[in-house]
Amino acid sequence: MKLTISRKMLLSYLVLALLTITAGAYAVVSLRQLNDLAYGIISQDFFVVETSKKMMAALLAQESAERRYLILKDPSIAEIFQARKREFEKNLQDLAGHPFQGYADRHVQMASLARQYADLFEQKTTLLDENRHQEALALSEGDGRKMIEALASEVRAMQHQAEKNIDVKMNLIRMQGANAAHVTVVLTALSLAAGIALALLITHNISHPLKKLEKATSLIAEGQFDHDLRIDRQDEIGGLAGAFGVMTQRLKVLEALNLDASPLTGLPGNLAIERAIGERLSGRSAFSLCQIDLDHFKPYADKYGYAWASEIIKEVARILLEERERAGMREVFVGHIGGDDFVLIADPKRAEMLGRRLVAVFDEQIRPFYSQEDIRRGFISGKDRKGNDQSFPLLSVSVAMITGDGRRFKNALEMAEVAAELKEYAKSFAGNNFVKEEDLAKGPIESRRHT
Repeated sequence: MKLTISRKMLLSYLVLALLTITAGAYAVVSLRQLNDLAYGIISQDFFVVETSKKMMAALLAQESAERRYLILKDPSIAEIFQARKREFEKNLQDLAGHPFQGYADRHVQMASLARQYADLFEQKTTLLDENRHQEALALSEGDGRKMIEALASEVRAMQHQAEKNIDVKMNLIRMQGANAAHVTVVLTALSLAAGIALALLITHNISHPLKKLEKATSLIAEGQFDHDLRIDRQDEIGGLAGAFGVMTQRLKVLEALNLDASPLTGLPGNLAIERAIGERLSGRSAFSLCQIDLDHFKPYADKYGYAWASEIIKEVARILLEERERAGMREVFVGHIGGDDFVLIADPKRAEMLGRRLVAVFDEQIRPFYSQEDIRRGFISGKDRKGNDQSFPLLSVSVAMITGDGRRFKNALEMAEVAAELKEYAKSFAGNNFVKEEDLAKGPIESRRHT
C-alpha cells in the first residue's frame, strides 16, 4: 500500500490518537488509585486511630476504677469499671467489623486480655468481700498491672500501625501523583511531532490538572490544608479534585478537633465551641447556651490534690455524656472550656433538661470523691489565700442558661460573655443551681434552686 500524504497524515494522527489515549488511560488509572488511597485513609485508617483513642480512654478509666475500688470498695465504682469494660468491648467489636490489614491478630489478643482483666477484677472483688485486702492488692499490683500494660501496649501498637498506614498512603498519593504527571508529560512531548495544537490541548486538559493535584498532594502531606484546588471538570479528574477537596476539609477539621480537644476529658475545646455557637447563630433558630461551673473547686483541689481534682473534672464530663446518652439527645453539644468550666449547646428544651439533670444528680455522683469524714461534716477544712484556717462547702455546680435566635447576639463571644455574667449570678447562691436568664426578672431564685 502506497503511503500518500493523506495516509501519512492519517497515520500520524492515529499515532497521536494512540498516544493521547494511552496518556489519558494512564492518568485515569492513576487518579482512581489516588482516589482509592484517599478513601482508604478517611474510611479505614482514621477510623482505627479514633477507635484506638476511645479504647485507650476506656482502658485508663477501667484501671482508675479498679484502683479506686481497692480503696473505697464502692459498688458504684465497680459499675463504672463494668461500664468502661463494655465500652472497650464495643470498640473492639467495631474493629472486628472492619478487618483492615495488620489489625486482625491484635483484635484476638486484645479480646483475650480484656476477658482476663475482667476476670481478675472479679477475683479482687471476691477477695475484698472476704476482707483479704492484701491479697487483692497484690493481685492488682502483679497480674493486674501486667494485663493492663499489655492491653495498653496492644492498643498503642494498633494506633501506631494505623498512623503508619496513613503516612505510607499519603506518601503513595504524593509519589503516584508525581509519577502520573511525569508519564503524562512524556507522552505529551512525544505527541508534539504530530501536531503542536493537539499537544497543547493535551497538556492543558491533562498535565495542568495533574500538576495541581500533585502540588495539592504534596501540600496535604506536609499538613497544609488551605491550598485552593480549583478543577472544574465533569470527569474522573474533576471527581478526584472533589474528593481531594472533601478529604482536605475533613483532615483540617480532624486536625483542629484533635488539637483543640481537652486532653483530660476528650470533649471539644474552645475552637469547636465557638464554631458550634456561630453555626447556630447563623441558622436563625432559637437555641440555648448553658455554661457550667463547679463551685469551691480550688479548696477541693488544694486538699485532695490535682489527681483527684482531675477525676472530678472527668466525672462531670462523664455525667454530661451519660445523661445525654440516656436521654437520647446525641445532638446536644457538650464542650469543655477548660478547668472546671463546661458548656451545653442545644435547643432550649433539651439544654434545660440536661442542665437540670446535672444539677439533680451532681451530689450523689460526686460523693465517692470525698472522705467519709468530710461527707459527715458537710464541709472541708483548708486554708484561705492568706494562710488562715477556714471551712469550705462541699463541691456544688452552677448552670447558667441563656437563649439566642441569631438576631440578639452578633457573635459567639458576645453570647458567651452574657452567659458568663449569668453564671456569676448563679454562683452567688449556695448549693447546686440551675438559672435561666428569665430568672433575673423574677426576683430571688432561692425557691427554684436544686440542692
